[in-house]
Amino acid sequence: MSEVRTKAAAAKSSAGKMAGLTTAQKNEALLLMADALLADAEAIIAANAIDLQRGRDNGTSASLLDRLALNEKRIAAIADGLRQVAELPDPVGALLEQFERPNGLLVRKWAVPLGVIGMIYEARPNVTVDAAGLCLKTGNAVVLRGGSAALESNRRIVQAMHGALARSAMPPEALQLIESSDRSSVDEMLKLNGLLDVIIPRGGHSLIQNVVQNATVPVIETGEGVCHTYVDSSAIPAMAASIAINAKVQRPSVCNAMETLLLHRDFAAREWPSLADQLRGLGVELRGCDAARELTPWINEANEEDWGKEYGDLILSVKVVSGIEEALDHIRRYGTLHSECIVTEDSPSAKRFLAEVDAAAVYHNASTRFTDGFEFGFGAEIGISTQKLHARGPMGLPALTSTKYTIEGSGQVRG
Repeated sequence: MSEVRTKAAAAKSSAGKMAGLTTAQKNEALLLMADALLADAEAIIAANAIDLQRGRDNGTSASLLDRLALNEKRIAAIADGLRQVAELPDPVGALLEQFERPNGLLVRKWAVPLGVIGMIYEARPNVTVDAAGLCLKTGNAVVLRGGSAALESNRRIVQAMHGALARSAMPPEALQLIESSDRSSVDEMLKLNGLLDVIIPRGGHSLIQNVVQNATVPVIETGEGVCHTYVDSSAIPAMAASIAINAKVQRPSVCNAMETLLLHRDFAAREWPSLADQLRGLGVELRGCDAARELTPWINEANEEDWGKEYGDLILSVKVVSGIEEALDHIRRYGTLHSECIVTEDSPSAKRFLAEVDAAAVYHNASTRFTDGFEFGFGAEIGISTQKLHARGPMGLPALTSTKYTIEGSGQVRG
């Protein structure tokens, strides 16, 4: 039997015990995992150095290396994320609904674990811990398949967490890491109906589309982020500049970073040259439409591909629009249903934008960088869903549960 099927079967075998754990038992396991990561930080950083060197040798970009890199501060933050998840309310076992039928049947609806979750993701070892923590807290077993770029880091991280689980009431078999870097291991996971209950992909466009298009196991789709910020004519210049700079520069490699800046033509005429200079000073490569380039001739020309591209880097496309109507049309055409923002002091424009933009998170006068489980108060997140069924937006603990009905009677039979 293959590694994928063997480990998925082991995870499945633990699902019953997982569903029976108390909240206290689950929290104890998470806290032990957090302590183990800190205790093993030196070895994790050493393993991560192997991944980083391989990435440099293969020409991996600086932004992707940043997503891969671990140090003591980042490991401490990852461990703290586990502690925060332990402190969050446990959604499993919550009574969601209760009613009595005319025939005397008492019907209750409960929150229950999904079962076994398959997680397929790319070169971010922090996701290994986030996914494990969220899945285990909600009583789910999890099969992790990270990218080959982070393989050594993920091995050492999971080794540390397995050691912690062995000292808890939680079965270590509930946490599995697929170590094969062959793409066939992903393809096999997509077809493991009966062993995996759901698959969650987290990564770039090609990974997500491969999963969505080829999986027979149900999928919760997380999406790429071609995120826009539209600066309306009434926007306060200093606020608009602060939001735009933060959305692009603070961490350009993540999915909630801004990729396209839309500027009302009146605001652009007044403020764009100054804002462009600020962005250039921060190392941002600017690609603009004809109107933007008339105001700042030194920027590069944007082509059709730029408007729909998730750069994941210090690159920004800029378009001057006639007003909110054109901005909404542009977002409808090129947006990926992730995070969109309007900067304006005009209340009707803000209300229209918030109502009409179809995205998981829509902002008024705030950076798109806040689309994040931690920032929403969910602790860690397993991903940001851009679909509309079951879960949407940052996926915290409640998104990893399903429901079950229990029905209590006194001998009723159906006529």
